[in-house]
Amino acid sequence: MREDTLLRPATTDTTAPLTGVALTATGRGFPLRLAIHQLRLLGAELTEHHKSSAPARLTLGVGSGAVTCALDWAGPVAMPLASEADVQAACGLAAVHGRRYGTPQPLGIEYASAVAGVLAVQGLLAARLTVLRGGSARRVRTSVAGAALLAVGQYLAAATADDPPEPTRADTGPPPFTSADGVRFEIEALDPGQWLAFWSGLGVARPVVGQGWPPFQLRFATGSCALPAELDLATRQLSYRQLTDAAVSVGVSIVPVRAQGPSGYRLPPWRIESVPGPGSPLPPAPAGAGPLAGLVVVEMTRRLQGPLAGHLLALLGAEVIRVEPLGGDPLRGVPPMVGEVSARFHALNRNKRVFEADPRSPAGRRAIRELIGGAEVFLHNLAPGKAESFGLDPGQLLAEQPGLVHAWASGWGELFNPDGNAFGSGLPVGTDYLVQAHSGLAALVTPPGRPVAPALLTITDVFGGLVSATGVLAALVARAGSGFGQRVDSSLFSAAVALLDMASPPDAPPARFPAATPEELAADPRFAAALQHDSCVLPRAPWQFDA
Repeated sequence: MREDTLLRPATTDTTAPLTGVALTATGRGFPLRLAIHQLRLLGAELTEHHKSSAPARLTLGVGSGAVTCALDWAGPVAMPLASEADVQAACGLAAVHGRRYGTPQPLGIEYASAVAGVLAVQGLLAARLTVLRGGSARRVRTSVAGAALLAVGQYLAAATADDPPEPTRADTGPPPFTSADGVRFEIEALDPGQWLAFWSGLGVARPVVGQGWPPFQLRFATGSCALPAELDLATRQLSYRQLTDAAVSVGVSIVPVRAQGPSGYRLPPWRIESVPGPGSPLPPAPAGAGPLAGLVVVEMTRRLQGPLAGHLLALLGAEVIRVEPLGGDPLRGVPPMVGEVSARFHALNRNKRVFEADPRSPAGRRAIRELIGGAEVFLHNLAPGKAESFGLDPGQLLAEQPGLVHAWASGWGELFNPDGNAFGSGLPVGTDYLVQAHSGLAALVTPPGRPVAPALLTITDVFGGLVSATGVLAALVARAGSGFGQRVDSSLFSAAVALLDMASPPDAPPARFPAATPEELAADPRFAAALQHDSCVLPRAPWQFDA
């Protein structure tokens, strides 16, 4: 991470809810530097930074309104962790990232440090919000180890479910695929019909196509994707232009794998806009509860990015009400299971109430809007245009409920434009691996000497969920100060770009601990204070608050 890049605030027209708030820092290192950068993007003024070897500490504000965050390596993990490499190895990141390669691999970016830096920002925002609501939580602590465990939470859940986890097999073949003219590319198909149509159009036999669908579909969950060799051979017979035409014709998304990210990209990972109107004060903070206690979040999300954002808000004490289709979210039934629910789904949604409604029907839309009417936050990651078609876009909701925080966690964010976008005609579906490919992040996380490939560990989905939750917290701070509603936009792409400055230094020390698998973490007594058992093994909340 280049310090000059990190500490130079971007110029934006977004709301800066910490404008004029003093920030002091002690310590050094990637997590602290990223936290300082993001707090400055939110308007905080860095007045003092003691770059010493002392434990990292951030203080936001002065006097009786000041809040403080302490940030260390190990946190509740009883191990002498002292570097990013130590944490990636000891806390499961290297093992999961290395599944496709057959051996543990470091990520190539200071990923756990980046997550920890964002958690520190979230802790400070949550504590400041508590103070603004009359509460007393003024000190928070988080750690890089806690951040890493949060990032592998779904893998921990799957490893300790009632059912055995899906088998994984090392395979360094595609994806990404390669065209006849040498273009490496990623594809995304969210429906088996799209997958079948694409490969059948390339002349691949139906049994082979069927054999490839399960590992491709489950790669988000397993961190591996061993596909039949015939698929690779088929793409090597056609140019990238021909493959693009074939993909677009059947609804499959296709994106080239870029060797580097955009240069001069100065937008922050979130865009927060104040919407003036007749607002009202936030409810007071209940004594002895989490920093978001007393606040209601209505969440209408799917997959990982959106549910994780809602999960973080629930861990901070908010009452999160999850809107699901009639009959429940289909992902509830995806093995491995804990009781009657998917272990991975449980990991992200266990602390939420469920409200079933069909937004395609007038009655369903009316019920959802009534639900949002009793909330402080509406969070969704609907596809572009869907919120408008359901009557849930910020223009409509904020006109009816002026104090609402409306948060959209999208795939491509500002790259989307109905009249044209960075991809020409037709926006690819915004999923983790396509975003890694287009942003240039894939090039940083590929082990040395190997062809560029996105990490199958869902690094962008997780970081995108963190970015979205940070935007919501910052917007709530702005709402507490002004009473006005807020619009928050973030994306997987903005999250991926935020990680481009987190490349591991070439002289970074190697890990001093063996790479542990999720199964080994769950059974290791040194992690007892960082993990909990709730039908399966899950990470505890990554912050500790006190007065």
